[in-house]
Amino acid sequence: MRFLTNLMYKVTVSTMVLTAPAMIEGHAGGMLLDREAELPYASATVIKNYIDHLKIWPVHAYVDRTTKVSSFPYINSVPVVRPVMVEKVAPVVTVKEEVAPVVAVKEAVAPMMAAKASKVAEVRRVTVESAYIYASMGLQKEGLSETAFEYAWRGYHNLVKRGSIRKRSILSIADFSQSSSEKRMYVIDIRHRRLLYRTYVAHGQGSGSEFAEEFSNEPESFKSSLGFYVTRTTYIGKNGLSLRLDGVDNGYNDEAMRRNIVLHGCSYVGDQYLENFGMTGTSLGCPALPAAVSAKIIHAVKGGSCLFIFHPTQEYLDHSSVINE
Repeated sequence: MRFLTNLMYKVTVSTMVLTAPAMIEGHAGGMLLDREAELPYASATVIKNYIDHLKIWPVHAYVDRTTKVSSFPYINSVPVVRPVMVEKVAPVVTVKEEVAPVVAVKEAVAPMMAAKASKVAEVRRVTVESAYIYASMGLQKEGLSETAFEYAWRGYHNLVKRGSIRKRSILSIADFSQSSSEKRMYVIDIRHRRLLYRTYVAHGQGSGSEFAEEFSNEPESFKSSLGFYVTRTTYIGKNGLSLRLDGVDNGYNDEAMRRNIVLHGCSYVGDQYLENFGMTGTSLGCPALPAAVSAKIIHAVKGGSCLFIFHPTQEYLDHSSVINE
């Protein structure tokens, strides 16, 4: 309905404008009538604009007799006020302002990245070094696991770097991945690249029978504790000459002193016991040695050397504070 009303309105106005008296000389008899001179005139262009745009309204026009062109001023009838939508414009950021945070982040991360790259290179170097020593000493023929030696060497390297090892020439490894019926205790002279001792060693009775399978740092568990130890001083106890061990692997063997975990000799470890009972005996958690060689080994390793009790327990290998330093 509104459309039809607008259309009729346009047609009516157009008719009125088109039938208005001529205002230009030479048209409709040549001369303008006086009464017609005051009437409005609209050119075809203005009429078209008017019909197409209803906001444009004609006002009185007067003939420009010099140019014989009629003017037809027009104005907006009713101003339309529309709300102006202000679009949020992101603040202009200069190249310097935009780059500054990125540069700051890079500068903050750079030392960490450099430290990480340095650590990766260090681990690679230590691993290559351990492989060389392992092969050159023929430790595979002696039954020592290459994995055990690699982790032992990494931990030994880190403890030396810490300054925790006073007696650097000796590295001892108890390879608990092997059966207790095997000679799985290795005392290595690092300086001269030679194996000083290879003998039996017992694990805790709470860790298993022939194989050690469970480990603990808890007092009264009677289980062996995995990890790195630093040898301290000797004393004479119920098992004769004994050597105190300081556990330096946080969370895994740092209760060793409180648990009285020591290196000592005993009668339930050795060839004779194995022959009589078919298997090696177990301790209350200490790495016990055959009585026949225990004193020699204790004197060789005492005074700040490194002892590593190894087992391929992934949780320990991944989280050891000494291996992963």
